[in-house]
Amino acid sequence: MKLPTIFTLIALLVTVVLAWEKEDHEIFDLVSAVEGSEGKGTTFYSWLDVPSTASTTEIAKAYRKLSMQLHPDKNLGKNVHERFARLGVVATILRNPESRKRYDFFYKNGVPKWRGTGYYYSRFRPGLGTVAVFLILLTSSLQYVVQRMTYKRDLKRIEFVAREARLAAWGTKLVPIEGQRKVKVNLGGTERYDEDGYRVPGRMIDMVVSGDAVYILDESGDMHPVDSSTAIAPAVSRTWFIALLRSSVEILAGKLKKGDNAVPAAVSESEYDEGYDSSAASDSPGSGTVTPNGTRQAAVKAGGRRRKAVKRR
Repeated sequence: MKLPTIFTLIALLVTVVLAWEKEDHEIFDLVSAVEGSEGKGTTFYSWLDVPSTASTTEIAKAYRKLSMQLHPDKNLGKNVHERFARLGVVATILRNPESRKRYDFFYKNGVPKWRGTGYYYSRFRPGLGTVAVFLILLTSSLQYVVQRMTYKRDLKRIEFVAREARLAAWGTKLVPIEGQRKVKVNLGGTERYDEDGYRVPGRMIDMVVSGDAVYILDESGDMHPVDSSTAIAPAVSRTWFIALLRSSVEILAGKLKKGDNAVPAAVSESEYDEGYDSSAASDSPGSGTVTPNGTRQAAVKAGGRRRKAVKRR
């Protein structure tokens, strides 16, 4: 199993786990059972004949009243015991603040009939981070699938071109011939007809067959191999998100390296004077400026300061 598929399955499993808990499933089953025995649309509150805002005391009072009516000693039938036990579970849920809050959520938003309904999203309420991760996994997986499809298509194309070249060089029996043979191969382009009505084949290219190896011959005389190595194999590292991470890391590393190799911008005057070559300024023709009294001022180097005038002897 490929890595993107594994990531996608993990993401789906995580969302399913976060969507419903064990207590939620118990409520789902109980709601279905109550509607099945008491009638469609029957809720926990309507069965007890109390409003959804009823207090715990009111719920307990309604339960005692209904339990006396549904007690197996006073009723006969197949489902008497199941209804009586179910009523006890309903009353227990409504008298517990936490479980009642859980049921009230389903009571207001609706209980899913199956686990693929639109209620799934409202129950899970994924955040921005979860949605972003899901979209990254989804788009990266789709891109990987496209890479695989393109790779298989390229392999078939390479196999076709190589076979056509061998057919042109060796004949229909495909008996290998020693040495190199230069052939022209039709790449399967659109055929056309010239002015005289003769069929003109599609795009023809020069190829060289040398043993089992097949090459494309370009105008400069260079030969390029035609084999499976020329097709770009699919890779997770070439999906857009991984490629974006790698390029970001490379850019950051390049900036850090450039910062480490940077030359200090400011140089002290004493350091500049020690490293300054006065002969370069005084001996080279035209360097510096000649003053009226015969002295020459040295030229100023970029980034340095002007040297004192030196009197010519």
